[in-house]
Amino acid sequence: MNKFKYYFILIITCLSLFSCSKDDNSIEEVPLRDFGEQFATDKAAIEEYLETYYIDVEDPNFADNDVIIKKITNSDTQPSIMSYLNRSTFPKLLKKPVELHGITYELYYLVLREGVGESPCNVDEVLTAYKGDYLYRTVAKEAVPASGDTPAQPAVPSVLLASEFEKLIYPESFFSLNNVVTGWSEVFPEFKTGDTPVSNADGTVTYNNFGAGVMFLPSGLAYYNRVQGSIPSYSPLVFSFKLYAVKRSDFDNDGIPSYLEDINGDGNVYNDDTDGDGIPDFRDVDDDGDGFTTRSEITVNGVITPFNLIPDCNGNTTNPDRKKKHLDKNCR
Repeated sequence: MNKFKYYFILIITCLSLFSCSKDDNSIEEVPLRDFGEQFATDKAAIEEYLETYYIDVEDPNFADNDVIIKKITNSDTQPSIMSYLNRSTFPKLLKKPVELHGITYELYYLVLREGVGESPCNVDEVLTAYKGDYLYRTVAKEAVPASGDTPAQPAVPSVLLASEFEKLIYPESFFSLNNVVTGWSEVFPEFKTGDTPVSNADGTVTYNNFGAGVMFLPSGLAYYNRVQGSIPSYSPLVFSFKLYAVKRSDFDNDGIPSYLEDINGDGNVYNDDTDGDGIPDFRDVDDDGDGFTTRSEITVNGVITPFNLIPDCNGNTTNPDRKKKHLDKNCR
């Protein structure tokens, strides 16, 4: 299996920051379109792309190589990306519903390898190598007759193409999934990191068995009506990526990492609200609404303590639910 060596290249990382950040100053906005109508257009383009393009790599270990996506020229030897839909083995193409903007998006992502380590939640930070492309159509040419007596020729049909706008091979900095395009925060929790990284004598780090895939984002889960750099507004995006590492966040600084505030275990911490006050637990300093901060409730003898080790009112520490929120402060 090929090994990836991770080099600290600051200048590459600095250049990478423009493509995924929500707050980049280069973003321009154009008038809003109807979300449902635009998604229908994007969905048609993405599915055409999946039907007419295939994946190619240097050897069968897809995830250890840079994925190359090419136009199909021989359907007998070049299976479409769509042909991997819901397969039982890798590579497999999966589809995920995403509720946003009052509609349900269908988000396609290709799993080259799931990974063997830990998964991020949708507000954690990820260390990832990636390549980004945007999809576009060539403008159909209008046939203009040479003279009034010459009939017009048929218009040249449009062609769906992909244009690379960024590639980050040697990541140095982590990206917060809370501060990137929505599609990233939906797809990365479906993957895992790899084995424990190996530090080499030359200062590099080797990663193995990491999660790797390709995500196909409708513009509503990307930049939508915003123009960013070379990416036109309303562009579907394609990201091939490798998930090397996860850094856990604690947004409300309550002593509980945000991923442990994912009570229903769906990877989305925004829909977990224990006390029903409209503030998701990962942003709520008093998750159970009892008037005591969560941090004070999980502090035992001055030490932040895992839920399953906090004594109940009877002094027992056998609570198996590490995500328990209703901790009785009065018992301590």
